[in-house]
Amino acid sequence: MLKTVIPRVIIRLSSKQLASVPARKAFSQSAIHSAKDPKMPSGPPKHEMAYFPEMTSALPSKSGEFRRVLWTGLYSQVVLMTVPVDGEIGDEVHTVDQALTFTSGIGKATIAGKDQDVKAGDLMVVPAGTQHQFVNTGPTPLILYTIYSPAEHNPQSLHQTKEEGDEEEENGKDEAPEWSRKPKAENEKNGLVNTSGKY
Repeated sequence: MLKTVIPRVIIRLSSKQLASVPARKAFSQSAIHSAKDPKMPSGPPKHEMAYFPEMTSALPSKSGEFRRVLWTGLYSQVVLMTVPVDGEIGDEVHTVDQALTFTSGIGKATIAGKDQDVKAGDLMVVPAGTQHQFVNTGPTPLILYTIYSPAEHNPQSLHQTKEEGDEEEENGKDEAPEWSRKPKAENEKNGLVNTSGKY
């Protein structure tokens, strides 16, 4: 079983159940407006554990969504991605750092014009302001989880396809929340971070 703990919510899905979630190939404007997971919190995280067991060994070899935000914190965000066969993430540049861990499949990473083959078990880091592209070159989906620092997406983002995600980004509907872009001193002043660990 893949057991994912999201603050105050435990979701238990077997690899078979997660793999059976259908991917939408087309979407409408109404789907764009509903590309959010309302079960995911939209505000700053609670001061409690977010536990994702066996992320590098138990994820299924296929998944139903192109992008699913798993957790968003004050200074980072964890996102699960599935790149379909012959698919790609898209040639892009972020203003945040990104670390990608590949859990299934094979692909090609291009970072700042340099190519590198990637496979399950590999970690790739993309510094903020660096061009990058990831292409699935294998016969099965390329699955990875990525950590953005700070957050890059809306905490409730759930995109069935790359096209759906691109549309939301272009229309300003997949923006990181303001609270995830505050400086440390401001978070401490507002009581969101307390070095005593007591709230």
